[in-house]
Amino acid sequence: MQEVLVPMSIFLGTFAMVFGIRYLSNKEKMAMIERGIHPGVSRSAPKPYLSLKFGLLMVGLGIGLLVALFTVKGVFGPEITRVEEGQAAAIYFGFIGIFGGLGLITSFIIEKKAIDSDSSK
Repeated sequence: MQEVLVPMSIFLGTFAMVFGIRYLSNKEKMAMIERGIHPGVSRSAPKPYLSLKFGLLMVGLGIGLLVALFTVKGVFGPEITRVEEGQAAAIYFGFIGIFGGLGLITSFIIEKKAIDSDSSK
């Protein structure tokens, strides 16, 4: 009995969610038309440094993983890094966060310098 009810309820729930989202979106657009507002898709502002930001984030995450791997494996010297099995995951996540954040900070600094040099011209 449960083998049939679970997939059926998942299907019905998904259908109801999609139908509800579509219905409410249509109501919102109709209300905008009634008020005289154009319901067209708003254009987002261009983001010229988005690829730089994600590129530096990925480089930072990669460097963080490499440093974490070297730390866990004891490349820097066995007397410096004594890591137990449970601590290895914390080291990986910590270095991913640290170096990913450093990548984003680097991206911000580069963007700020470029914006400041454009506005001073």
